[in-house]
Amino acid sequence: MSQPLEGVKVVDLSRILAGPLCTMTLGDFGADVLKVESIAGDETRGWIPPVNAQGISTYYWSVNRNKQAVIVDFANTAALDRLLALIAEADVLVENFRPGVLAKFGLDYDRLKALNPSLIYCSISGFGEKQGATLPGFDLLVQAVGGLMSITGEPDATPSKVGVALVDVLAAQNAVTGILLALRERESSGQGQRVSINLLSSLLAGLTNQSSSTLATGQAPARMGNAHPSIAPYETFNTSDGVVAIAVGNDRQFAALCQQLGDPALAEDPRFFTNSARVANRGVLKTLIEEVTSTRNAASWAASLMNAGVPAGKVNSVAEAIDFAKELGLDPVTVIKDEVTGEGTTQISSPIGLSRSAAQYRRLPPTHGQHQELFDQPTHA
Repeated sequence: MSQPLEGVKVVDLSRILAGPLCTMTLGDFGADVLKVESIAGDETRGWIPPVNAQGISTYYWSVNRNKQAVIVDFANTAALDRLLALIAEADVLVENFRPGVLAKFGLDYDRLKALNPSLIYCSISGFGEKQGATLPGFDLLVQAVGGLMSITGEPDATPSKVGVALVDVLAAQNAVTGILLALRERESSGQGQRVSINLLSSLLAGLTNQSSSTLATGQAPARMGNAHPSIAPYETFNTSDGVVAIAVGNDRQFAALCQQLGDPALAEDPRFFTNSARVANRGVLKTLIEEVTSTRNAASWAASLMNAGVPAGKVNSVAEAIDFAKELGLDPVTVIKDEVTGEGTTQISSPIGLSRSAAQYRRLPPTHGQHQELFDQPTHA
């Protein structure tokens, strides 16, 4: 089966999450990705616990499949020359060093553009290359200063980060998009270009309706827990054994919810007759709903509400979420065979579905310098 990015050579100078997730996505769809690490290696190799059955950091394991790995000491002139020779033949380079660092080694865009005019050079930074160039680009920091924590958590609690490095993930997706756009443009111009992605801009764009409302009203949104600022009831509710999420998006669904709650007249109550009214009276409405939902368990409420056409679901653990995706036939997990032992290891599948050129999983995440012979040879095969 052919893949969209077959023949595309990627030199990956990135580490941690945003860059490696970007290059893994390219690798899933056929790109030849060479992961270039320092002698110390990608920092996430040491971010443990947890570890997998092979004792490898699960953080590193999550974003580095479909790559070959070599070690390069930029301070070694001979090694740097070999790296430059690889870049001269590459289609894409991805890096997330602090702005200005790679220029010390002649690996900045301007010099590599002269070496390889068709190169797509993708830089991922925390805060751009102007006044924010020296700021450290850690996801937690960006969640804090970028406004995400201000709208995450309960109103009377400490602002909270999202439970995953979401800003890095957003930046990775933007980087993939930018690279594909640049590759498409190169088909007509024959020229490469620089793709610039930063975490703060990725987050502000990712805030969508929350950033839009701030611009439109001049008022920053506040934390609302699991409630929605513009829709009600659209949040979580306590049950007898856990929590159920109910996402009512229109009046018809609200009427169906009221039927399931055993109080159809509630849909005609002036306090709840329209969405705007429900938003204005969300506190009272939540209390009334929980008086009923607390009498049964979350799973039974999720099932009965969904059967009645009301979007609802039990708040699952990650393990339960994977099992749920399997029940839906989404194939969330794939088995990849080890190049050496042939043993299979499971990983989360790519979320991108293509009918004729689907993702392929050729290699498990490489060990540090696993493919060093590719680099140490006089020419790169």
